[in-house]
Formats: sequence, C-alpha cells, structure tokens
Amino acid sequence: MKKPNPELIDEENPEWTEEMFRSARPAHEALPEIFGAELASELLKRKPGQRGAQKRPKKDPVTIRYSRDVLEYFRSTGPGWQARIDAALKEWVAQQGQGSERKEM
Repeated sequence: MKKPNPELIDEENPEWTEEMFRSARPAHEALPEIFGAELASELLKRKPGQRGAQKRPKKDPVTIRYSRDVLEYFRSTGPGWQARIDAALKEWVAQQGQGSERKEM
C-alpha cells in the first residue's frame, strides 16, 4: 500500500476507516441526539431552491441550438432562464392543440 504524503494529511479530518463506515448512521438518526429533536427537524427540512434526488427525472437532458438573440434575451432575465425557455415552449405546445388536431410544424 502506498504511504500517504505527510503534507497532505489533515489531522482534523482523517481519512475514514472501515470501522468508521460501519458505525456511520444517517443524519435523521444522529442529529436529534447531537442537537435535539427540534433543531434536528429544522436542519433536515429541505430549504427553498434546494433539490433532492429525483425518484424519476421529469426532464430529459438534450443538446439544442437556439439563435443568439433568443439566448441573450432569456439569459438577461437572470437565474432560472432555462426553466423560462421550458415554460415558453410548453405554452407554445399547448396552443398547438393535442393529438391528431395538432398543426403541422
């Protein structure tokens, strides 16, 4: 086994051992013991804007090319500009109708 570089060893945050991994517990079990139930509950709540793991992704990642002026407009609207493009496209799709009544594109 390779010897660790002594300059890179962090005494305050040592590398985890197998024993540490075996004794580890999820935050929802450990935090109430450390901080009390009330504060632990607050710490474990998902904050606005934070995302957790999705059970099933609701959007598919794709590569698409937009004209420069469209991108400049949406980017100038600030954070969340990709979601606004998605909303604009959803609105357009809804206006086109459903199923066989859909207009040719």
